[in-house]
Amino acid sequence: MQRGHEGFFKLCERSQMRSHFVAMVVLLSAVTASGQAPAEKLSPAEQKIAWAKKAIEKDPARVQPHNDLALALARRARETSNPVYYQQAEEELAKSLRLAPANFDAEKIQVWVLLGQHKFAQAQEKAKALNRRAPDDVLVYGMLADAQIELGNYPEAEAAVQWMLDLRPGNVPALTRAAYLRELFGDIEGAVEFMNQAYERTPHYELEDRAWILTQVVHLELLRGRLDTAEKVLLHALKLFPEYHYALANFAKVRTAQKKYPEAVDLLQKRFRAAPHPENLFDLAVALEKAGRRDEAKTAYAEFEQKARAEMEKPDNSNRELVFYYADHASQPAEALRIARAEIGRRKDVHTLDAYAWALYVSGEYAEARKQMETALAVGIHDAKFFYHAGAIAAKLGDSAAAQRFLQQSLDLNPVSEVAGVVGKSLAALKPASGQS
Repeated sequence: MQRGHEGFFKLCERSQMRSHFVAMVVLLSAVTASGQAPAEKLSPAEQKIAWAKKAIEKDPARVQPHNDLALALARRARETSNPVYYQQAEEELAKSLRLAPANFDAEKIQVWVLLGQHKFAQAQEKAKALNRRAPDDVLVYGMLADAQIELGNYPEAEAAVQWMLDLRPGNVPALTRAAYLRELFGDIEGAVEFMNQAYERTPHYELEDRAWILTQVVHLELLRGRLDTAEKVLLHALKLFPEYHYALANFAKVRTAQKKYPEAVDLLQKRFRAAPHPENLFDLAVALEKAGRRDEAKTAYAEFEQKARAEMEKPDNSNRELVFYYADHASQPAEALRIARAEIGRRKDVHTLDAYAWALYVSGEYAEARKQMETALAVGIHDAKFFYHAGAIAAKLGDSAAAQRFLQQSLDLNPVSEVAGVVGKSLAALKPASGQS
């Protein structure tokens, strides 16, 4: 889908929202530090789990507490990045559905769990069925949009999110999804504004929700290299929800961009202890390599490869990270392409297309690599790494003008991105050749 939809998800109060948001975060950070916003011993999800369990003890035959517990467990899965909570949520939903077969709330939560487990095709089909049963349910549209986005069905996702905004203007689930679509369509400023609005509308007691929104703002600021703003927002996110794995990951990106590699390693080690997933270990291995700790990096890469390959056939996998590992670190282009081809058969979102294009590139299939990269960029995404990949592919095909254009776009968008160094060298190497032609 081409961007250029000027009327897509109409916003109000565009002017000065970003500066207002940063000022608000700094103010709230001071309030938290002063003790006026006391930290809870239990996380928001843990509190809801405790309340639901008490309600079940009082009346185990009531359906609603079982649904409440399943939803709280799914939220705890996001808080901790621990998939065990999704399994526990499934068990609770089975109890709910035994008590009241086909009860709508339980089936909605089932879709959320499927999304959390990365079973996107199943989630899409179940969300479509629920949408037919209740065509005015905002959250069903949201989950349908989530599945469509992950599968790369962007027009369908856009339509679903627009329905959310039309049915209930300004609702937070619609705003966060609209923000992600704006990012994918290349409107990073608009994405930030949507996240700002979502943050302002999220209750203060929903600490993890607010911290999650802040980490998304940081992600957007990092895309365009705004490190100071990203760091300020991250500090507040970590005060709201200490040791939050999403915030730790983004803080490591800030420190890497600042070339503070030992600090990035420390943050990623802390993140991996909190969320020991293979993709998190891959990020740690890359950071160790940049920090000059090559033996530790080699060990981490080997452990990542072993763990990632063990889950290759599962819906929730680290296959994109495996593609980049084999392409950029292990010098095994054939294996990178084999895995990329399998993954593109499951989903065709822009990030999988980018990985597939890069696997084709390192395997010498430059024309097909360009085709896949063009498909990804046609969505409108503005990402320095994508532009670098497009530039490298164009250069191999002898299209120096296109290569220079993409590489310059990468630097202009984010001069401190993870690929900025290689982009600068590639651009310098291309310009003399272009001048002689």
